[in-house]
Amino acid sequence: MFLLNRVTRATRPGRWWPCLALAILPAFAMAESDVEKLTKDPKNWAMQAGDMANQRYSELKQINAGNAGQLTVAWTFSTGVLRGHEGGPLVIGDMMYVHSPFPNKVFAIALEDQSIKWKYEPKQDPAVIPVMCCDVVNRGVAYANGKIFLQQADTTLVALDAKTGQEIWKVKTGDPKKGETTTNTPHIFKDKVLTGVSGGEFGVRGRLTAYDMNTGKLVWQAHSTGPDKDMLIDPAKTMTWTNGKMAPVGKDSSLKSWKGDQWKLGGGTTWGWYSYDPELNTVYYGTGNPSTWNPRQRPGDNKWSMTIFARDLDTGMAKWAFQMTPHDEWDYDGVNEMILADLKVKGKMRKALVHLDRNGFGYTMDRVSGELLIAEKFDPTVNWATHIDMKTGRPQVVAKYSTDQNGEEVNSKGVCPAALGSKDQQPATYSRKTGLFYVPTNHVCMDYEPFKVEYVAGQPYVGATLEMYPAPNSHGGLGNFIAWDAGTGKIVWSKPEKFSVWSGALSTAGDVVFYGTLEGYLKAVDHNGKELWKFKTPSGIIGNINTWEYKGKQYVGVLSGIGGWAGIGLAAGLTKSTDGLGAAGGYKDLAKYTELGGVLTVFALPDAVVPAGERTAAQDR
Repeated sequence: MFLLNRVTRATRPGRWWPCLALAILPAFAMAESDVEKLTKDPKNWAMQAGDMANQRYSELKQINAGNAGQLTVAWTFSTGVLRGHEGGPLVIGDMMYVHSPFPNKVFAIALEDQSIKWKYEPKQDPAVIPVMCCDVVNRGVAYANGKIFLQQADTTLVALDAKTGQEIWKVKTGDPKKGETTTNTPHIFKDKVLTGVSGGEFGVRGRLTAYDMNTGKLVWQAHSTGPDKDMLIDPAKTMTWTNGKMAPVGKDSSLKSWKGDQWKLGGGTTWGWYSYDPELNTVYYGTGNPSTWNPRQRPGDNKWSMTIFARDLDTGMAKWAFQMTPHDEWDYDGVNEMILADLKVKGKMRKALVHLDRNGFGYTMDRVSGELLIAEKFDPTVNWATHIDMKTGRPQVVAKYSTDQNGEEVNSKGVCPAALGSKDQQPATYSRKTGLFYVPTNHVCMDYEPFKVEYVAGQPYVGATLEMYPAPNSHGGLGNFIAWDAGTGKIVWSKPEKFSVWSGALSTAGDVVFYGTLEGYLKAVDHNGKELWKFKTPSGIIGNINTWEYKGKQYVGVLSGIGGWAGIGLAAGLTKSTDGLGAAGGYKDLAKYTELGGVLTVFALPDAVVPAGERTAAQDR
């Protein structure tokens, strides 16, 4: 199993031929999805992020800051699969839909009695496993118009009948033999299913693809690198932040930023979260790292890797683009979620987009125009750049921590954050009550040594050796859970954690914020960060917490199952400090606190809730 664990300098010669771009088919007039309406009813949890704005906020308030300490287990469900359980269950009416990591099982569970109504287990070639980066995770299924949509590891996108589990249609979105796999959740906006691709560590070429929700036919496809027509970029109309204002990207903006044909292996994969503004008919997402991890082999800005894209949903044409980490030298993928919210920024209300990037900077953008409004560090230990130049939008790189300037076969030590970033894909939440963002973060630094690597299709194309460790001169742990003010670019409070907080967070109208820890604790805090309650689940939590209501009762659920990049050492039995691209060494102590698992744990208040003021000290323990 590859799992980015034992990359060596031994390489084999090989050539890569890019596949021909699929022709864009005309969109057919189809009924739009019902999922937007479903997300407006807080009794459901109808999308992985709760809504199309990626806010992960619920209006439910039966569970509140006064009684959260009384939460108890309502029921549990085992997926029957070990390894990393990311994402979470969907709840539509009286049904729940739960997924697993590879082999990507899907279960339909009746909330009435927790019985399994149907199970779907795709038949996949296990040869896909060795080309999956950072564990065999899957970030969950999607729902719309009586269908469940699953993006399998082997790049098969399948639509299932939500009542029976029978296949309605399926389509192949990539080729694992080239290193292309898929771990993202599909996103349903209007009548389209949007999906991406993983494999930046194998030299794949990233892209976002839209399919017709009802037929599975291709509608459009937008690459992250290459010619303008492949990227669905209009050189005169697609805008970017330049010299303190928005300006056209110009002709061949990507091609001019790569040496030769390196863009064909350029990465920029799209395995994260997408958001959508129906009023603007605009979809937002981020692109990942350029390939290889050795920056000396790809001079230039490497556009449009590490980029926030805003695209017209119907055509895929790019409205604006903003590259956060030009010529990435540290693997600071830009795929983290774009959270849409209307905020007061510097005294003015803005239709904002908030993105907390792997590079350690929190960006607040005007989501209509693409203007850069704020870019500030959300972890004080970030040292690879001093600040973001607000006129150019470019990070001001510190030479000591530049793996490019230091060169090949040189170990750049003490770089903060590590490659897994001050935050990885684990999604934050925005509270409409407080106006703050509650963010699961990593507090990790690294040593990074790049080396020359040759491309061979389907083989690792990394070219770097890493070691990770807690941020020096800090609290000694590997994580923090923070409250972030995106209107000012400041940390409001920070709660230290022993390990990275790798779960997706949830905020509610009940003044409670939930998150999970790698040791396996589900925690509830109030809006000031005071811990209200915690419960140790069967395994480490890298899943995303969600909530729903059934028969008048509010529930909170989370998948536990250690794995993912941070937990890959434990999940895959890796022992060398450089295994898992440094994560095995950085998180070696996890084995003292948790073990493999795959369980959904559901919580609720007991039938007889004691008012907070009447509880005894013993009950609160």
